[in-house]
Amino acid sequence: MGIRSALSKPLAAYVVRQQQQWSSQPEATQDKVFQSIIQQAKDTIFGKDHAFADIRSYDDFKQHVPVRDYEALSPYIKKVVAGQPDVLWPGKPAYFAKTSGTTSGTKYIPITKESVPNHINSARNALLNYVHETGNGQFLDGNLIFLSGSPTLTEQHGIPTGRLSGLVNHHVPAYLRTNQLPSYTTNCIEDWETKLGMIVEETMNKNLTLISGIPPWMQMYFDWLVKKKGRPIGEIFPNLSVLVYGGVNFAPYRNKLFQTIGRPVDSIETYPASEGFIAYQDAQQEEGLLLLLNTGIFFEFIPVAEYFDDNPTRLSIHDVQLGENYALIISSNAGLWGYSIGDTVKFVSKNPYRIVVTGRIKHFISAFGEHVIGEEVEKAMRLTLQQYPEAEITEFTVAPQVTPKEGLPLHEWYVEFERLPDDMNAFEHTLDEHLQKLNTYYDDLISGSILRRLKVIPLQKEAFQQYMKSQGKLGGQNKVPRLSNDRKLADELEKYTSKE
Repeated sequence: MGIRSALSKPLAAYVVRQQQQWSSQPEATQDKVFQSIIQQAKDTIFGKDHAFADIRSYDDFKQHVPVRDYEALSPYIKKVVAGQPDVLWPGKPAYFAKTSGTTSGTKYIPITKESVPNHINSARNALLNYVHETGNGQFLDGNLIFLSGSPTLTEQHGIPTGRLSGLVNHHVPAYLRTNQLPSYTTNCIEDWETKLGMIVEETMNKNLTLISGIPPWMQMYFDWLVKKKGRPIGEIFPNLSVLVYGGVNFAPYRNKLFQTIGRPVDSIETYPASEGFIAYQDAQQEEGLLLLLNTGIFFEFIPVAEYFDDNPTRLSIHDVQLGENYALIISSNAGLWGYSIGDTVKFVSKNPYRIVVTGRIKHFISAFGEHVIGEEVEKAMRLTLQQYPEAEITEFTVAPQVTPKEGLPLHEWYVEFERLPDDMNAFEHTLDEHLQKLNTYYDDLISGSILRRLKVIPLQKEAFQQYMKSQGKLGGQNKVPRLSNDRKLADELEKYTSKE
């Protein structure tokens, strides 16, 4: 046992004890966070505009602070980006996390010195939870590879600015830097394919024990390694024991990743966002991610069905129900207030509070009132693949076809298969049956002959990689939307349809 793994055991035990303490008193923990951030921000421009000095309770807060997305909060954020202090939070941010918005172009999310620990410590604690539960700390003695965005930073009025994964790279603890891969120089390469080639060269002969990244780009890295070495990943890296992932549902990628590795390995799911580190997997055998109630974020939840109402119901942690889909709203020590993060979540446990991410508020199909969400299409695909074990997929997305050349409108599923099902018609029928069972509105539209059954459109190998490359979004933290309510992505994918 190396020194890192030996030292991790007592630290892991301490972190888990602390975690058990705050998670056992969730309402008190969130109230403490709420009172603290309101008090600290009461003299900011935003705090004065919204009478923070008069806020004593959550009910007061709801009266004074409306729910906003980035576009609605942007008049304040623009002042922060311009260098004005004391706008959303005292002083100026320590960083801006730069990310892409669907309607606002580039988004600049403030990260303050008070909110930095939320990002850094939460990632650390996810690993320590795993160490404490499984006893496996040996992975800390090997090489750890992080497939992330470039750590190269620019400046906005003196404030360092970059992708979240790149910002976090600057805070990797010193005791891990010596076994972190890839090298800083390689990590700074902007072109993903060039960068990936260098990562393969740097890592293929190392003692890799942990890999962290978004599953599709992890798979691409593995594929390049297998092509280079001609062996399964599990043989190339015999001590690989942990995958850390976040940002997408792991289920559609699990089988192919483990097949490429050649054996199962443990996985740790995390829920990091530029706006804050929201949750992480705290138990290997329990469903869901532990909601981080003590790291400077106050959480609110809006029932998805009410999200676009003029006056939607806003709930604190105390009032949520299991199994209900909620839009996630945060207020934090990064200076985000009543901020709609854009994700939807569902609680699977209240002791402790654990969530699963079910999709995006803007990623749904409701061209005919069906309101199909990401969780439903992913589950339908997963159940179908279980019934057709010969079939294997790499990636997929779904879009409505409102004006087909013939017949009724339908949902079109653009699927990149690793291996096709033996009977595509039967596969389509089963997939449609599962979606009908999961979404009663869709079922009604099919049975009422408003829609016809879905159509699977096979795509060429590496179709999604080629599409992402064409959009300048290959690699890093970029993700393909699981479904869309328009045809923009679908129409682009038409050029990659399979000729088989």
